[in-house]
Formats: sequence, structure tokens, C-alpha cells
Amino acid sequence: MITTASSHDVRDQGSDIAVLPIGSFEQHGDHLPLATDTLIACSIARRIANVYSLFLLPPITISCSHEHADFAGPVSISATTVHRVIGDIQESLNRSSVAKLVLINAHGGNYVLSNVVQESNAHGQRMVLYPSSTEWEQARRTAGLTTNVHEDMHAGEAETSILLAEQPDLVAPSYGEADWTADDRRHLLSEGVMAYSKSGVIGRPSLATADKGKRLLDAFAAQFKPYLGLV
Repeated sequence: MITTASSHDVRDQGSDIAVLPIGSFEQHGDHLPLATDTLIACSIARRIANVYSLFLLPPITISCSHEHADFAGPVSISATTVHRVIGDIQESLNRSSVAKLVLINAHGGNYVLSNVVQESNAHGQRMVLYPSSTEWEQARRTAGLTTNVHEDMHAGEAETSILLAEQPDLVAPSYGEADWTADDRRHLLSEGVMAYSKSGVIGRPSLATADKGKRLLDAFAAQFKPYLGLV
């Protein structure tokens, strides 16, 4: 669910930190929806915004998913467009006296976001990108997941667990038989995901549980606290 706050709610909250979920629209095997990354970004962002009383924005739902182009359904925009959209959002927020922006990214292919954040901070506009792969790894350990970030890259234990916790009706029962590993993916940027997985899954969704998903979201919220001093 996207935010349903009114202008009155935002005014009373009075936060100068906005939280922007960034997802994608791309295949996630046969057991998860195309909007999986957006749903996960919204879940993490909503939890963080609620815990720390921050201004939650609606998500960016289409981003850089070119590595999934060989599958049915994915839609992408260019890295340049993503950069410009976030810049426009930041400029609009500044006019509303919201001077700080947190990007909650749930799609690993959005490499451009690191540059967006670096450039913004270099020009004095405070911006944070969260969570990093290190923070995903830490959250996995805290939540008791079996797999790591590298081996569980896409539609695996972590992503399936979060949707089981948040929107279980969107997870098809086939997740229990969808495991696929492809640890050597050195040509992913040039060959795309289908070169390594015909199903689109790289990971072990069979290990997913709703309890793991809840613990992941709890961990992301707790790990975010130090970032409040950076924005």
C-alpha cells in the first residue's frame, strides 16, 4: 500500500526528512509478482517512516531492469531518467521545506542511485541511500536467514519471506519448488539474468517464511537509526 496521508497529516508531522521507496517492474520467477521490488521498498520505507516519524512518499515503480529484458513483462527506464526524476523530486521537496531525502532502494540493478546520492551530497543537498548490500547481509543474519546476498540474488529466501510477511496472497505456492543457484554470474551485465536462470530465480525461495520476513523488516528499521545523523 502506498501512503494515504493527507496534507494536514504531513503538516502536523512536521518532518524535514522524506522517504522515497524505489522499486522496479520486472520478473521474479513464477511465484512472485512483477512489482515485488516496489512492494518490498514500500514495506521497508513504511516501517522506517513510522518508527522515526518521517515523511513517506509514494514509490518510483519502474526503474533500471534491463537485465531482465528477455523475460515477459519487465519494463525499464534509463538510468538518466531515474537520475532526473529523483532530482525533480528533491527540488520539489526543497520548495516545501523538506530538505533531506532518503532513498529506500529494493532493486539491485539501480546502480545509478549511488551516483545520484554522491552528487547530491557534494552539492550540499542531503541524501541517503538505504539499505546497502552490507546492511542486507546484516539484516539476513539478524533475521536468521540461511542464504547470503550473493547466492540469494533474486526472488529467493529474503524477497519471498518479506512478501509472505506483508502480502502472502501475492506469493504462489510454487515458491517451495523454485530454488535455483548460479553463483558464478560474472557476465550478468552483458548477458542478462536469463543466461543464468531460465526461471528467473537465483536463490532459494523454498527457505522463506513469514517470520523471517517480519524479522528482516524489524532489522532494517533498527539498522536505519544511525542514518538520522547523516541527513
